[in-house]
Amino acid sequence: MQLIAKTLLGLEEQVARELKQLGATRLSVEKRAIMFEGELETLYKANLHCRSALRILMPIATFDIESTDDLYEKTKEIDWNQYIGAKQTFAINATVYSESFTHSQFVTYRVKDAICDQLREKNGDRPTISVHDPDILINIHLSHHTVTLSLDSSGESLQHRGYKVMQTEAPISEALAAGMLEKAGWDGQCDFVDPMCGSGTFLIEAAMIALNIPPGIYRKKFAFERWQNFDKDLFDELYNDDSCEREFNFHIYGFDKNKSAVLVAQENIKAAGLDKYITVEVREIKDFERPTENPCLLVTNPPYGERLLSNNREEVEQVYAELGTALKHNLKGCKAWVISSDTDCLKRIGLKPDSKHKLLNGELPCEFWELGIFDGRRNDHLAKQAAEGTLVKKEPREAAKSTSRRYDKEVKKVGRFDKRDDKRGFKPRRDEEHTDRPFGDRRRSFGDKEKRDFKPRREGDRFSKPFGDKKRSFGDGEKRDFKPRRDGEKRSFGPKKSFGANGTKRFDRKPNRD
Repeated sequence: MQLIAKTLLGLEEQVARELKQLGATRLSVEKRAIMFEGELETLYKANLHCRSALRILMPIATFDIESTDDLYEKTKEIDWNQYIGAKQTFAINATVYSESFTHSQFVTYRVKDAICDQLREKNGDRPTISVHDPDILINIHLSHHTVTLSLDSSGESLQHRGYKVMQTEAPISEALAAGMLEKAGWDGQCDFVDPMCGSGTFLIEAAMIALNIPPGIYRKKFAFERWQNFDKDLFDELYNDDSCEREFNFHIYGFDKNKSAVLVAQENIKAAGLDKYITVEVREIKDFERPTENPCLLVTNPPYGERLLSNNREEVEQVYAELGTALKHNLKGCKAWVISSDTDCLKRIGLKPDSKHKLLNGELPCEFWELGIFDGRRNDHLAKQAAEGTLVKKEPREAAKSTSRRYDKEVKKVGRFDKRDDKRGFKPRRDEEHTDRPFGDRRRSFGDKEKRDFKPRREGDRFSKPFGDKKRSFGDGEKRDFKPRRDGEKRSFGPKKSFGANGTKRFDRKPNRD
């Protein structure tokens, strides 16, 4: 079967690696999706074991359309009896990226009408539409003029594992948390720490990865269990197979300053049956200490200031500064990974990132920073990595995005910069573009070589007088002084300078009586 795994932006490679381990073939990585082939067993395994996938789709038809009438006719040509039973309910969701078809709800209505009309003509009865808990879920993907109709085998999004009985405000997605842990290289071979654990998502996902527990094991149902070709015996065998689970000889620690968040995390951990491996305590980030001397990995999701602490910018920045202090003093020799939508706050940590990854947390574009914590100077640490062969060399960045040193070199070479939309706000001009005029020239250019000054001044114009002239202008040539002084009036504007007998300067503070 041709199958599609939908995922979050930035986690495509992680999902592709998981699918390959599950036996999927002919993998093709797309934006937020992975195309692959597999048997019915592969579809069941993908729903049970994929940690970063959102849903697994099975395409049943792909065609091009020019109008909604084409959509109706070509949808009606599909034999829907093999997918929807006589007494089953169904629902449709649509994803539309098209200039010609901008109303996704209308696209959904046309597909629904085509399915209902065909089944009524064949069976004499119109099937029922159910928005809540349908038996069959149909997915429409319309890209420009190409339509793909698929059966959704997952139903509720796979990121809803089923182990959360409670949650805090602004929790991170389970699928995103698992993908971040895999990016961070978490394999359960050291301790794990989250100093701002919230509802415990990172803690539970880390324990499941360490023990190799399938993320779908907590779910009550999948959509494919209501398909007409559902193989219950095969699925039960896969669901009850625990041969891949492994031991975890380290421990997972979570901390949070909010007592209610700690209680929520403890309830979720207990519901997942992982309280043996996870310890959660109330502790502020400024009081954070390394729990053991074992090597550890830290991954955390601090507040961004978008939904939490949004009214106090200084408080948000203080959290990141305290996090940086805690990392530098308590986690030397370890790795730390931090995600945030605010790069200015990430810089407040005070540690240079070894790598950056762009992710999407809900609707917020974020950066996931890898922070190496080491003793001594950074150059010594890099030299040690180079000697061990573990140093990852990075390609040089473009001149417009370079450091201030590269920027200064470009200024000397080019002579002038124009404002652009890059991070520094400047970009070197091309060699042939007005580089012949001196830096700071105020004149405008109206062609390749033609130069014109600003609006020329007329003779006698009030702006033609020299800078600093105190006279006002009241016409073409008429000039008047300020308020006239009275005859004989003298003013003194400070002490008079004079020289002493030996030639040194001194000030005569006596009033000028001349």
